[in-house]
Amino acid sequence: MTNLPFSVHFVLVHGASHGGWCWYKIRCLLESIGQKVSCPDLSSSGVHPVDANTISTFKEYNKPLDDLLASLPEGEKVILVGHSAGGLSVTNAIQNFPEKIQVGVFVGAVMLQNGFQTEQDRNLGSNNSPSSATFKKEVHREILYQMSPLEDCTLAKMLLRPCPIKALIHGAMFPEGEGSDKVPRVYIKTLHDKVYSREQQDVMIKRWPPSNVYEIDSDHCPMFSNPSHLFGLLLKVATNFESH
Repeated sequence: MTNLPFSVHFVLVHGASHGGWCWYKIRCLLESIGQKVSCPDLSSSGVHPVDANTISTFKEYNKPLDDLLASLPEGEKVILVGHSAGGLSVTNAIQNFPEKIQVGVFVGAVMLQNGFQTEQDRNLGSNNSPSSATFKKEVHREILYQMSPLEDCTLAKMLLRPCPIKALIHGAMFPEGEGSDKVPRVYIKTLHDKVYSREQQDVMIKRWPPSNVYEIDSDHCPMFSNPSHLFGLLLKVATNFESH
């Protein structure tokens, strides 16, 4: 599948330390077939001017996405895609803006219905992640991008920024909102992920079962290592949930 007979608005949310820039391949592919794409920079990420050290709550961190969803015209729904820690942003949006979301897609992402409520949740969502506020450059290739083109690994080294760990790990706690079971969800398992193992992803899927589960032969960042397959899966999701 390389096209859609209808128009969709995809909102692509990055993970920790990354920015909207990390979706550049997927954005190019989607826009080349006439789809609308938004890639917001969450607070202190990408070109967002705020310093991560000044952010203490998840609400502050997620504000750019909240503002984008709140500004959508009445009746418009988006396909909301989150990668890695961006899954927390998707879950929060599902709770707060269920009427704005056609389907939530988790790509090798944290998928916890109420966020990090317990220490077990935090371990599930952060095992193997660096404990510092940014990914150490010496582990980029080994942990994050082992299957990605060297050029993308180099680009990431130039653009990654510190992320507000406190706001993510200790602030992402969501009371169950009305959208929890109203918005369909899809999980895309990243099969060679060294940040979230297959086992960790399977536990999250079992605890909060999505409508569909797909697999992709990629490292932690399929937007770099297998963009064509990820592009195809997003089109498949759009087609499957067109009528929702």
